[in-house]
Amino acid sequence: MTFWFLLLLGLATYLMVQRSAIGITRTPVWLLWLVLMTPALLLTGWTVRYGIKQPPPPSLIIGSSIVCLLLYWLLFQWGRTAPTNKQTEPQAPKLESAIHPTAEPVPVRPIEPTEESQLRNCFPWSVYYIQNLEYRPQAIICRGQLRTTPLQAYQRIKANIESEFGDRFLVIFQEGLNGKPFFVLVPNSQAASAVNKNKPEKLTRPGIALLLLITTILTTTFVGARIAGVDLTTLKADPNVFLEGLPYSLGLITILGIHELGHYLTAKFYKIRSTLPYFIPMPFFLGTFGAFIQMRSPIPHRKALFDVSIAGPIAGFFATLPFLIWGLAHSEIVPLTDKTGILNPDALNPKYSILLALLSKVALGSQLTAKSAIDLHPLAVAGFLGLIVTALNLMPVGQLDGGHIVHAMFGQRTAIVIGQIARLLLLLLSLVQSEFFVWAIILLFMPLIDEPALNDVTELDNGRDILGLMAMALLIIIILPLPQAIANLLQI
Repeated sequence: MTFWFLLLLGLATYLMVQRSAIGITRTPVWLLWLVLMTPALLLTGWTVRYGIKQPPPPSLIIGSSIVCLLLYWLLFQWGRTAPTNKQTEPQAPKLESAIHPTAEPVPVRPIEPTEESQLRNCFPWSVYYIQNLEYRPQAIICRGQLRTTPLQAYQRIKANIESEFGDRFLVIFQEGLNGKPFFVLVPNSQAASAVNKNKPEKLTRPGIALLLLITTILTTTFVGARIAGVDLTTLKADPNVFLEGLPYSLGLITILGIHELGHYLTAKFYKIRSTLPYFIPMPFFLGTFGAFIQMRSPIPHRKALFDVSIAGPIAGFFATLPFLIWGLAHSEIVPLTDKTGILNPDALNPKYSILLALLSKVALGSQLTAKSAIDLHPLAVAGFLGLIVTALNLMPVGQLDGGHIVHAMFGQRTAIVIGQIARLLLLLLSLVQSEFFVWAIILLFMPLIDEPALNDVTELDNGRDILGLMAMALLIIIILPLPQAIANLLQI
């Protein structure tokens, strides 16, 4: 079993490194893979030598993980040396293709040779000294030297281009692989669509949103009734017992709905076109696949990207707390057995999560001991799922909320490295808690590249940076198990 798990982990890690490193760094993929696999190989060697009943010293795993992550970062950066000239510049179509999601093929008149001088005049030498223009099928890349602050440069040049060319183009400001910011002009598909259509696109479909909400309430109530112990024969004999699933259903719907409303209302504040929240019903498992909104216009800047992204997890987390604490207080204490786990609501071991253990102790007090597990009340199940949803969305990978947050905080290049490290750490954590393995595999196939904001260069203020770090700290205390020292202190 250990051999097959190590083989699968090795293949998954190699694919992860290959997908995210090729085209960005010249360091060999096999070397990066070997560095990432070293902690797992050390753990496997220890298990083969001393057996599964004798765990390795924490300093061995933690120390090797820190050293390997540092070495990985150094090797990755060593291979990303800035090119000395344009001929030797590595191609990175994913990061610098500048094909924004709204830049669909539309009948927009391209720049004509006679208009190139007009375009160059939009870049004052004291703001952004233009050096060359690169023409792509769906973009014009303008490279040069930044002579003022990124915010002032973007605002000035965007105003100049809009004055000269109207709303023909979206103006994107990105940071290149060499650390130098560049401008990109892509056709404004929304403006072109407005010309070709007499009426604007209808984004909000309240009828469909309401129908999906009602259907999701029914499916989650059915699942909630089963969580409450209602079987199908009882349900057929007395349909009223179906209502016993409402606490779970309304709790979960409220948590997911407030999460998505956080995104939606913040997007409306920044005048970003977005759909209403849509729920996804499912008649088994959890009763729903969650909810989502779609944003149909580009994010104006990293500040808006940060605010829209973090609003959902924060709103959902604060909605989760009262449901979870109340549900835990009305849950039952059961003996700790071999069947106890993090995904067993009938015998949940709260020590699998630092935050869950602390909240369980607050809600249950002295009833919760070191030999206790929790038979969750249906509302506590909804609250526990709210924690899982918060943690999943805060993972700093790709287009998850956490990926957007680290992108807004540190920029696209650093966010890619953080996402790679996060996926590795989750794979290592799955060696200790196997329940995270499926989650780690899902993140493995999630692209690390995030969609750029229009102004993707101007940095955040200190307040948002601190809030982002607090969000990452929340992720850590949700997914990490309770240290034994704190468990002894809490007597659980």
